[in-house]
Amino acid sequence: MPFISTKIKIQGTKFDRRVKLNDDDKEFIRFLHEEEQVSQRKLAFRFGVSPRLIGFVLKPEMLAKNIALRLERGGSMQYYNKDKQREYVREHRQYKQELKVNGLIHIN
Repeated sequence: MPFISTKIKIQGTKFDRRVKLNDDDKEFIRFLHEEEQVSQRKLAFRFGVSPRLIGFVLKPEMLAKNIALRLERGGSMQYYNKDKQREYVREHRQYKQELKVNGLIHIN
């Protein structure tokens, strides 16, 4: 029997804890870095992402090189930890369940 939390959709809401940059954000980051001379560290803090991600936005060739090196080492599965994955999934389900119980989101 599936968990009820799998029906709870939080993607795209303010409760979605995943941070992603859209194309407009990436353009704005490039503008701020080149024109306004804002550091990568300050940009990372402002957008709530890692400095490494900001580096990848500013230098796409660095991202391509990183991906090639990762594939050369055997891909991302090399660092996969099954127990940690289970723990993270469990925590995410509990987070969504708490949001539902508190009336902050509803099941669609």
